[in-house]
Amino acid sequence: MQTSQIEIVPFGPDHLEAAVALSRQAGWPHRTEDWQLALALSDGMVAVEDGRVVGTVLVTPYKGDCATINMVIVDETMRGRGLGRKLMDAALLAAGDRPLRLVATTAGLPLYQKLGFHETGTVLQHQGLAGEIAAPAETEAAFDADRAGIAGLDRLAFGADREGLLSYLAGIGEFAVIRHHSGISGFACLRPFGRGEVIGPVVAANLGQARKLIEHFIARRPGRFLRVDTTDEIGLSPWLAEHGLAHVGGGITMKKPFVHHAADPAATTFALASQALG
Repeated sequence: MQTSQIEIVPFGPDHLEAAVALSRQAGWPHRTEDWQLALALSDGMVAVEDGRVVGTVLVTPYKGDCATINMVIVDETMRGRGLGRKLMDAALLAAGDRPLRLVATTAGLPLYQKLGFHETGTVLQHQGLAGEIAAPAETEAAFDADRAGIAGLDRLAFGADREGLLSYLAGIGEFAVIRHHSGISGFACLRPFGRGEVIGPVVAANLGQARKLIEHFIARRPGRFLRVDTTDEIGLSPWLAEHGLAHVGGGITMKKPFVHHAADPAATTFALASQALG
C-alpha cells in the first residue's frame, strides 16, 4: 500500500467521528466537543484511503501573526509510510507564510526537524483529582468588559493575536482575573476538556500570581479531574503535584522559523499548547 493512493482532502463534518476514533487510538482524551472547538478555529485536512480516514492535521491561524499545527495523527496501521510527511506538507501549504508553532512527541520530532522546526522548550502536562485548597482573595471572576484587557495581555505574552480563541473559550468556559489599579494584570481560563476540565491559558506577571489564578479554579473544583499544561522553566510542576495534579507526560515545543516575539519578560504563559487544541 503506497501513500500515493491516499488523498488529502478538507476536513468535513462527515470526518469528525473518524477523527475522534483516531485520537482515541493514539491515547488522547479528546471528546467530539474538543474536536469541534479545534475545527471551529482551524483549517483541517484529513488523509483518506478507500473512504477511510487514516490521518488528520489542523492548522490554527492567529491572524497574520503565526499559526499552530495541531492534531497530527496517523492511523497506527499506516505509520512508517510517509503519511505524516504528506499531512505536514499540506499543513505548511495551508499556513502560507506565517511563522509556525507546534508541540511534538518524541516520535514526531525527527520529521519536524527535517521540515525546519527548531526546539524551543518542553511542555509538562499535569492532571489528576484536585485537592482541597483555599480560594485566594486576590482573584475574581471576569466580566464581559474585561475581554479587551484579557486579549491584550494574552497578545503580549503569546506573541500573537488570539482574540478569536479567547472569545470561543469565553462561550464554553469561564475566566478569572487579578486586578491592579492600572487594570488587569493576570488572567486564567477554565473549560471542559477530555476527562474533566483544563485550566489554561494562564497569563501572569509572576509565578506567585500564576499560582493564585490556578488556585482560583482548584478551590472551586475539589475532587474534580483537572489538567494544567506548563513549561519546564517556569517551575510550577512540584506545586501542581502537591495539589493532586501529577506530571503525566508532555511534549517538545517547536517553531518554524525561530521567531523571537517582543513579549513582556515578566509575563508567564501556559498556552493551549500540547493538548489544549491538539
